[in-house]
Amino acid sequence: MEKKLTSGLEDYLEAIYLIQEKEGSARVKQIAGRMGVRAASVTGALQSLSAKGLIHYTPYEHIRLTQNGRNEAVRVESRHRLLKRFFEDVLCVEEQKAEEAACKCEHELHQEIYDKFASLMYFLESPEGTKLADKLKSRLNSEK
Repeated sequence: MEKKLTSGLEDYLEAIYLIQEKEGSARVKQIAGRMGVRAASVTGALQSLSAKGLIHYTPYEHIRLTQNGRNEAVRVESRHRLLKRFFEDVLCVEEQKAEEAACKCEHELHQEIYDKFASLMYFLESPEGTKLADKLKSRLNSEK
């Protein structure tokens, strides 16, 4: 991809991806519902994503990700899931707060930092790391 997407366009890609995984393709109304916006607001984002070669979009038709769009959506969604899991499972943050924080962080975290963060998460899920994670959770829960 030639240029970094805005966080908003990444959110649209993620929404399309999640709908497409469940339904096979997405419609404007479904995307609007998932994003909490009006259908008219979705059109501009779809046109931008289409111009960047990330979706197949024709007005009033089903929307599908291109291979590049799918790759980018999987990248964003994977970051989101890992961040949310960290906030909930390691930091003991309530689910809704973890969801909101993950949504904000997934867009802004530099790739090098994310890669190191992912390595930390994989370590914390290993037998050796689980002991450390449990100690951290215990400490965080005692501070509540």
